[in-house]
Parts: sequence; C-alpha cells; structure tokens
Amino acid sequence: MKKALVFLLFVSVYSCNYFEAEKIASEDILNEELKTFNWNTVDAYPAFASCESLTTKGDRKHCFENTLASHIANSFLEQRFIVTQTISDTVVLEFTISEKGVLALNHIRVDSLTAHEIPSIKKILQESLETLPDIYPAIKRDQPVKTTFTIPLILSVNE
Repeated sequence: MKKALVFLLFVSVYSCNYFEAEKIASEDILNEELKTFNWNTVDAYPAFASCESLTTKGDRKHCFENTLASHIANSFLEQRFIVTQTISDTVVLEFTISEKGVLALNHIRVDSLTAHEIPSIKKILQESLETLPDIYPAIKRDQPVKTTFTIPLILSVNE
C-alpha cells in the first residue's frame, strides 16, 4: 500500500507539467494571423448603389466594372472629336478608391498619337471620373479598405 501511495504521489507531482497551459504571446498570434492573410484580394469589391444588392463577389465586381466603363463611354459619346488620323489605342487608367469611397486618379497612360489627336482626352477622363455616382469601398474582413485598380479602355475613332 505504501508503494502504491508513493507511486501515486510521484505520478501526480510529475504529471502537473502536462496540465499547464502554454502561454503564447499576443505578438506571435498576430504574426501567425498576418501570415495567413492574402493582401491581394478583398472579400467584397467596391460597388455603386446599383450594385449593392448583389451578393456574390464576382457579380459585384462585374457590376462595378460595367458601371464604370459605361459611365466613361457615355462621357466620350457626349464629345465631338475631329481627328486627322484613325485612332485605335488602349488608354490605361490607374486609380485608387479610398476606405471612404473616394476615387483618386493616379495615372493615365495615353499613346502620344492619341494625345496629339485628342488633346483634351485626359481632361475628359478626369471629369468623367469626378461625376461618378457614390462608390462604396471594398471590404476585407468586415472593414472598408483602400483598393487600387488598373483599367484598360479601348479607344477607337475614325477620321
């Protein structure tokens, strides 16, 4: 009986190490969580009011891109261009949508021929983006985030 009591005492003293909770620093938890993040994607794309009711990520992205493209196209259709050469160019817009839904144009890449034939092209693009309807920002983990987009626009003008 004494041997069994000593054995139980011995086991209980050394088994306490198995019941201790391992403490993990909050910085380690944060670092592990940051490693799992994919910083190049969002949970929900930016949206206009007309796209807000869509639930899937792909539908929302498609609606945003179509609304943006049609708004810019309508701005161009309202203009009258007189050119001396046929223009077939791809204009690239780089812009950022802030966490508050504010669109800021970063850069417009236009071929020199297009810029020469349509000197007001950058101004027209800038004004069309300024007249966009309200934009709801992109969402990442239930938080609004800043997103940057590059959109190619195909421009075709005949003499």
